[in-house]
Amino acid sequence: MGRPATARSYGGVSAEDRRAERRTRLLAAARETWGEAGLSAVTVRGICKQSGLTDRYFYEHFANRDELLAAVADEVREELLGVLVVSGVTADGGAEAKLHAALRAFLEIVAGDRHIHRIMTSDTNTVPALAQRRREVLTTIADLVVQNAPAAFPGDLTPEALRRAALFVTGGVNQLIDAWLDGTLSLDADALAAECAALCVSVFERERH
Repeated sequence: MGRPATARSYGGVSAEDRRAERRTRLLAAARETWGEAGLSAVTVRGICKQSGLTDRYFYEHFANRDELLAAVADEVREELLGVLVVSGVTADGGAEAKLHAALRAFLEIVAGDRHIHRIMTSDTNTVPALAQRRREVLTTIADLVVQNAPAAFPGDLTPEALRRAALFVTGGVNQLIDAWLDGTLSLDADALAAECAALCVSVFERERH
């Protein structure tokens, strides 16, 4: 008995690799379109045309447009969180210096990539999956703060105080970044990162008393 059709190789490329390559093309097309022309410009027909694929291959990976948008948002989130964590962990100094470095790297990536900037400044409230992703990102960051804050601020922080402070600084920094992205704040990336880091440290220091 021969191998099933889905397992055949063409030109030395397996069916699994071909599927992965098609998904990558769809995501790249959606990310570029969203980043260049905005959220509303992303359509199934347009993404299929731009990626050179038929809608059959689109629906092989995504149930609908919203699922594609959520996948793009996940991709951007993982990229930015990776920068945030690595920059903070590898920076020298204490908690404030590490936070400053992490936030500066994060903001510089956003400022330097117009596609990410536009994706992050899009109104996601019209797409439930994206609104949910935004809430999940804030929760994920708050969880990271809870995990790492005890080592940075040794002392008598109770679990309740730790979670309270984590939620406060996560929400506050997010609001400042939103204002920076829409031009309300005129600070450069380094200055905003420094201010956010100082504010975060002050919150945790207060909770320790």
